[in-house]
Amino acid sequence: MTNPNSFWQKIDAHLNNVAFYQTVFSLPFAYMAAFLAADGKPDIWVMFWITLTIVAARSAALALDNLIDLKYDVDQPRFKGRPMVAGSINKKDVYILIVLCFAVLIGSVLQLDPICIKLLPVAALPFIIYPYMKRITCFCHYVCGVAVAMAPAGGWVAVTGEISWPMIVLCVAVALWIGGFDVVYGAQDEDFDKAHGLHSMATALGAKGALLLAKITHIVTLAVFIYLGILFNLGFMYYIGVLVSAFVLYYQHRIIHIRGFGAFTREYYMRNGIVSVAIFLFTLASVYMK
Repeated sequence: MTNPNSFWQKIDAHLNNVAFYQTVFSLPFAYMAAFLAADGKPDIWVMFWITLTIVAARSAALALDNLIDLKYDVDQPRFKGRPMVAGSINKKDVYILIVLCFAVLIGSVLQLDPICIKLLPVAALPFIIYPYMKRITCFCHYVCGVAVAMAPAGGWVAVTGEISWPMIVLCVAVALWIGGFDVVYGAQDEDFDKAHGLHSMATALGAKGALLLAKITHIVTLAVFIYLGILFNLGFMYYIGVLVSAFVLYYQHRIIHIRGFGAFTREYYMRNGIVSVAIFLFTLASVYMK
């Protein structure tokens, strides 16, 4: 007889392996794109299928990333608690999860505008190639950003059935936000990456140079978000969301400057999610106050 505790422990291990809580980085922007595209009135079923699509896509992406990087992760002291490194789940389990996620992804996309399934290979490409980018280029962080930016792109196309300039602007903002954050995250691994022949902005510019680049990237991110508000003629509520995001990003950079990489805890990581939630909620408020 199967031990029910063992079953739920494996489910929990899978959720940890794909960092399910990090869905907060992508889903709010997918919702934001859908609400903007539908002028505040997206179809509830479209929102449901968008949700399943994003959750399935990023779960497959994270599982694939951890699978491909396992040979490096086992040597990384920070990752000793990761499920695959600790042995909580094995490669076979992860392969099964990836297949299931892709099945849900394809099934969900088929429920949306027909153009979505045609564009799926394009949208999936960044998260499929991302795990290999650290072996090739220091710009890997921004490939990660592009992968996450496929969430708002999907939300927009699911509603409008087309690619347009406002959607591209939103995707650029999200890609820069995530890319800059990933530069900060990767900066703590400068020595490890050099020892293993991996590429990052830290190996190219040094940790200090990488952190400076991340700051510049986030300043540009805020400028793009401001431009987005102008494009959609959003009200003052939207800009409050941008201001909240600016304070969060400033605090994130400041605390690393003061405390060093020891400040890079799970709480630090998740605090970055305030940006996506704040921008989405204040966008929603602005749309409904027009």
